[in-house]
Amino acid sequence: MTPKNANFYDRRIAPVVVHSGCSMGTFSRTRERVIPQAEGVVVEAGFGSGLNLPYYDAAKVEMLIGVDPDEAMLRLADRRRCEVPFDLQVVRAGAEDMPLKTSSADTAVIAYALCTIPKPNEALAEIHRILKPGGRLLFAEHGRVEHSWRGRLQDRLNNTWGQLAGGCNLNRNPSRLIEEAGFAIQDLRQERFPAYLLPLGIHTSGEAQPR
Repeated sequence: MTPKNANFYDRRIAPVVVHSGCSMGTFSRTRERVIPQAEGVVVEAGFGSGLNLPYYDAAKVEMLIGVDPDEAMLRLADRRRCEVPFDLQVVRAGAEDMPLKTSSADTAVIAYALCTIPKPNEALAEIHRILKPGGRLLFAEHGRVEHSWRGRLQDRLNNTWGQLAGGCNLNRNPSRLIEEAGFAIQDLRQERFPAYLLPLGIHTSGEAQPR
């Protein structure tokens, strides 16, 4: 999220850096595998610049509600929003306090956003709240490498990285956060990023359901 008193870099440069970085092939391949599983009424927390939009299956999606507080990122999504072949609503709000009804979504999506949300536990609790019984959370994130020098490196780089990359945290554990929020992970896939993306640690993706 870009605060109101943000400097020029945070307002104008960081959103482009994040958008460009998250457009790389390793992210796109995971989006291509995960995002088409979304169906029904879909809520995407951390909608950002709309990078997931091309991967939704229009035959499965009844409506997509994109939630994001960052005006700069949402401006980058404007062109993609015009090309979407299904009903799309964008809500400018934080994932920690979504103005959506309880048990109103069939699918929730969070992709490369949990790292930047200031209070990830609260955001996941909100996702838990808005999902219908039997609903699904689809996720794709990066996270800390546990019990390794790579994880310690992520800890050391975390503050500087966050300042350059829109508040991104390198050392969160997405699968643990999801389980702690009351989800049961049904399908989990973890793999290393390419060497040139070493600071991002472990690529984590999968599906979870509220317990």
